[in-house]
Amino acid sequence: MQTLAQKFLTAAERKRVTETVRKAEQITSGEVVVMIVSRSHSYPAAAITGSVFLALPSALLLTSIIGPLVWLGSQNLWLFLTFFALLYLLFLPLLNRSDTVKRFFLNPKQVKEEVERSAITAFFSEQLYKTERENGILLYISVMEKKVWILADRGINERIEQPIWDDIIVQLTKGIKEQKRCEAICEAVKKTGKILEVHLPIREDDRNELHNIIIR
Repeated sequence: MQTLAQKFLTAAERKRVTETVRKAEQITSGEVVVMIVSRSHSYPAAAITGSVFLALPSALLLTSIIGPLVWLGSQNLWLFLTFFALLYLLFLPLLNRSDTVKRFFLNPKQVKEEVERSAITAFFSEQLYKTERENGILLYISVMEKKVWILADRGINERIEQPIWDDIIVQLTKGIKEQKRCEAICEAVKKTGKILEVHLPIREDDRNELHNIIIR
């Protein structure tokens, strides 16, 4: 079964992104990496919140329907608690497996923090910090959250301020939400390449030190 990251782009689209990165790196010594992950965190709290949210009204409804039929009277509270516990235990594993439903119960602040933290972790685990001229830049896409983070090494950060990358993040995020995934990624890579060309033009001894695209 394919993961969210694997389904995010078709094989043809991955080749297109790879080629776009290759062309961008023909005009700059910067090392551009596009990374797509299924999610940045498991968000167990979102699954718990969603299970409670779904189980509570369902248990109330069942209690109101079944309670009068079994003549429990004042004991309906125990019937409600039984339904609630059973429904909660039913919904919890379903939400843990369903990113689509879990997304509705995510905490925006936590999402931002987790995506940023995961992007930083990926930057180091994929060794973008080890380029010869400290010129690696990561375009990190977290599919479930529909969030993007751009992280650059010191050789780039010394020359280019974060607001420039923020504009690309906004446009890339917008394209992903509009289901123009490949087009948005390729456009972001092209813009990144042009920006880097001004500050880090291609050098005669330049070589490709990193993967162009990573799916994880």
